[in-house]
Amino acid sequence: MHKTLWVMRATETEGVDMAAYRLKGVAYSWFELWEDSREEGSPPARWCEFADTFMDHFLPSVTRAARATEFENIKQGSKSVWEYHMEFARLSKYAILMVPTIDARVRQFVHGLSPLVINEATIASLNSDMNYGKMVAFSQGTENRKLKNIMEREGTCKARPVGNFGEPFGGGRSTFRGGSIGPSQPFA
Repeated sequence: MHKTLWVMRATETEGVDMAAYRLKGVAYSWFELWEDSREEGSPPARWCEFADTFMDHFLPSVTRAARATEFENIKQGSKSVWEYHMEFARLSKYAILMVPTIDARVRQFVHGLSPLVINEATIASLNSDMNYGKMVAFSQGTENRKLKNIMEREGTCKARPVGNFGEPFGGGRSTFRGGSIGPSQPFA
């Protein structure tokens, strides 16, 4: 048995929309108890209310604190920008108070970027319309461009395999760190 949960949540543009989530098993049983504890005729639950209560019930505070610390100290290191973004997004839900605004989220993301892209990303973050998604795409593009330049410079000293249309590495795609020299990957 499952139940669809309707909650109101604030979107990135500070609007409110309705979201449906399907709960199963233990989560469904917990939700029924939680829902029964709410007053009759009360408006749909706000996302933050549901999420906080759900996290409090299913994730021990010690684990949440450890994830928040991981988020606070996250660095790109040897990961690609995309891998760093995925880790950043996964951990950010445990540290909502650290990044309460889009600007704070962008600053935290830029802070953890590798030396390869941090300078350009820092300058781009000053742009007033730079949001998190644009920053991820910008950082990916910068990383891809710089890695391509590095490989091309190194390739001038060595013989390079040639792909279609005379492009190195099979038509402009690189297997370096699992990344792509082509268009940026889509992001969540």
